[in-house]
Amino acid sequence: MIQWVSLGTGPRPVPQPVSTPLVWATAFAGAMALVAVLNALVGTDRPGLALTALSLLSALLGVYARFTAAPGTAALCWLFLNGFAIPPAGVLTWANPRDTFWLVCLLTAALTGTALARLLQARAAYRRLTTSVLPRTQEPGDWPGDM
Repeated sequence: MIQWVSLGTGPRPVPQPVSTPLVWATAFAGAMALVAVLNALVGTDRPGLALTALSLLSALLGVYARFTAAPGTAALCWLFLNGFAIPPAGVLTWANPRDTFWLVCLLTAALTGTALARLLQARAAYRRLTTSVLPRTQEPGDWPGDM
């Protein structure tokens, strides 16, 4: 069997994102816990609050994920939003303009979190890898006593 090994031995300038299945498992557990807490505290009659909280969760997970994990993260958050954060609880429904908007919000949050993390990591890597300015060496005419 072929095993791919990184040739670089030093520190990587940009950290590796978390694996997609781990991000999805965290999205599943986090969305479930978040919707349960929101249902216990404010009830199921405020889906806007649940959408905001799940969008923040989606963006937070996007910071540590690959771009390919964003659609799955948004879908998992939407499933819990649609299934348990709005009445009737436990029933998946599709109301075209509302659910499309919710999916777009969750996907945008996940992609924004991922893009922001990649930009900040690239900026930090650029600062670490740029060459430092070497001190100026003296030329023969710069020595004291040289004319």
